[in-house]
Amino acid sequence: MAKRTKKPEEIKPEKISQQIITDTLELNYMPYAMSVIVSRAIPEIDGFKPSHRKLLYTMYKMGLLTGNRTKSSNVVGQTMRLNPHGDAAIYETMVRLTEGNGSLLHPFVDSKGNFGKQYSRDMAYAAPRYTEVKLSPICAEIFADIDKNTVEFVDNYDATTKEPLLLPTTFPNVLVNPNQGIAVGMASSICSFNLAEVCKTAVEYINNPQTDILSTLKAPDFPGGGKLLYNRSEIEQIYSTGRGSFRLYAKYKYDSKNNCIEVTEIPYSTNIESIIDKIVQLIKSGKIKEITDVRDETDLGGLKIAIDVRRNTNVEILMHKLYQQTPLSDTFSCNFNILIDGHPKTMGIAEILENWKNFRIKSIKGQIAYDIEKKGAKLHLLQGLEKILADIDKAIAIIRHTELEKDVVPNLMSGFDIDEKQAEYIAEIKLRNINREYILNRTKELSDLEKDIKDLNDTLNSERRIKNIICSQLKAVAKKYGMERKTEIIDAEEIKEIPEENLIEDYALKIFLTEQNYFKKISLVSLRTAGEHKLKEDDRIIIEEESTNKAELLFFSDMFNVYKLKLSDVQDSKASSLGDYLPNMLDMEENEKILFVTSTVDYSGLMFLVFENGKAVKIPLEAYKTKTNRKRLINAYSSKSRLIFMTFLSEDADFVLTRDNDKACLFNTSLIPISATKTSGGVQLYTLKKNSAITNVMPADEFKSQNIEFYRTAKIPSTGHFITDDDKVEKQISLNTDF
Repeated sequence: MAKRTKKPEEIKPEKISQQIITDTLELNYMPYAMSVIVSRAIPEIDGFKPSHRKLLYTMYKMGLLTGNRTKSSNVVGQTMRLNPHGDAAIYETMVRLTEGNGSLLHPFVDSKGNFGKQYSRDMAYAAPRYTEVKLSPICAEIFADIDKNTVEFVDNYDATTKEPLLLPTTFPNVLVNPNQGIAVGMASSICSFNLAEVCKTAVEYINNPQTDILSTLKAPDFPGGGKLLYNRSEIEQIYSTGRGSFRLYAKYKYDSKNNCIEVTEIPYSTNIESIIDKIVQLIKSGKIKEITDVRDETDLGGLKIAIDVRRNTNVEILMHKLYQQTPLSDTFSCNFNILIDGHPKTMGIAEILENWKNFRIKSIKGQIAYDIEKKGAKLHLLQGLEKILADIDKAIAIIRHTELEKDVVPNLMSGFDIDEKQAEYIAEIKLRNINREYILNRTKELSDLEKDIKDLNDTLNSERRIKNIICSQLKAVAKKYGMERKTEIIDAEEIKEIPEENLIEDYALKIFLTEQNYFKKISLVSLRTAGEHKLKEDDRIIIEEESTNKAELLFFSDMFNVYKLKLSDVQDSKASSLGDYLPNMLDMEENEKILFVTSTVDYSGLMFLVFENGKAVKIPLEAYKTKTNRKRLINAYSSKSRLIFMTFLSEDADFVLTRDNDKACLFNTSLIPISATKTSGGVQLYTLKKNSAITNVMPADEFKSQNIEFYRTAKIPSTGHFITDDDKVEKQISLNTDF
């Protein structure tokens, strides 16, 4: 039966209820944010996030600390009892913890199969059905005495089993393995440190909280190696505040026989593909010309990026450029944000060690209390057994003559003045063991147990003895699992500063500016074999100048701006191309037009400008030099009158000025003083009548005249001379009519 369509009058308007935004945030957003912070992204003092902890504990309960490897899919399935986020998320977590992936200095998972590589973005790991895992030996320190009340256990998500809130790590794992996480409104980024150095530092700190941490904990250490640029003030800031950054550099060696640079270690925060992509981009843009090929030669032997270079290449300078312009050098930013009792806190090294020490003291106290309880229970039973030693026959007679089984324990309790637990223990002894030898052997333990319990109680009440236990464990861990540093430390003072100009390849070239604002940079080598310039219809070249790749460009616009650009940043062009469109390249204002361009290496020389009102100015090029790398300078020249002519002067020269195409004046620029400011209106060069204007300025050699000296003036301002019939201005050709 078809559904009846409601008539418009039958449709009731939906009720829209207003909600206070703060209430909505509190009820809906805040619980989500706190869940991400507390239960997902931020590590705790044991150095693990919940996903890590659930996975490793599952593997521990599966017996994978001492057993053989099992399929990864088996572990993933078992972990879902604690972690309901799905198999893909669990397996991805496992991958990062494996030895095969190489993300950690001390991996927790002994792996077999392809688990990808931390240093590769595109190297995919195999599916869990193809890989096998077990716990690494160092996990014995992670789970030490976990079954002795060292940590608190809570229900899992469906209350079907228990899981630990923390793992009782016997060393400061939070500092040993790198850990990054992004929560809501906060993040955590913890670099890794050498295990032996961390353990030594922890021992020193426990014995003396005022110890100089820098003396034992030299600097961060990463599984990928590389070189760390050591700046003491930066490291001190990280150690004291938990925030800061430092530089990491790739390691390379040069094969002179094959002209090949082999990069074998890269910064932890980058990957092979990003490095190669950036190098290729630099090659294509023409910013690096020394490299002929770059490829990934990583194999089972380890990471390798091969960079083929041209003969006679200065490898040191090339690598300096690559360090500056590619991820072969990268910054690691630290943010030691850790959950302490459920609250995120950013801490320095000393505060982290203090919190870890307190955590370990609590764990060891829990373990000691557990041992005291177990030994006390055993002592209590043996004390009851000792009481029947005086009269074994009486005990046998009580059991034998008791008619009901339920009365055996009460009768033993009354017969020997023992409690129910002791009587139960005695009643459960096998008949064959009710002999003097067995009982004597068991009761010999009494004195040892009493001594042990007394010693444990003394330890429980002595923080100094507990600290000694922690220190002895740290020394044992360092001895058993400690390794040499992988990341080399290089002092910032040892780095040779190569001037920036030395990093730029220098070669002769020509620059071209067209009327329609297209710009070309063409090497002289390319020009020798080039044909005619390709230009847009109705376009023409207005500026042509020889220069060098190390020069800087100054573009003067009709809106009184100067745009600055390094020639080395401009891609080489060819005569057969249109070139770069300046409004796009310089990010110019709408309808703005470039009038003139010049290049300079040392900002020597002058800019010579002539205005429609008859005034002229000489501005030192030095006036456009800036300490910072500014791209645009405003108020580059005077806006009081329309600009008629502009050129660069390396020295004073002769020019011809025409007024209204009827008068001309030949002058030398030495007559014009150098201006102190860029925006100066200049000095009067030519005296104008009302409604007259300067119409043209050109170099003297472009003014065609049978007697050019006829127009020369020795002082300014000048009124010029009428142009003779043979020298009519209509016959003159100027490059500056575009102004």
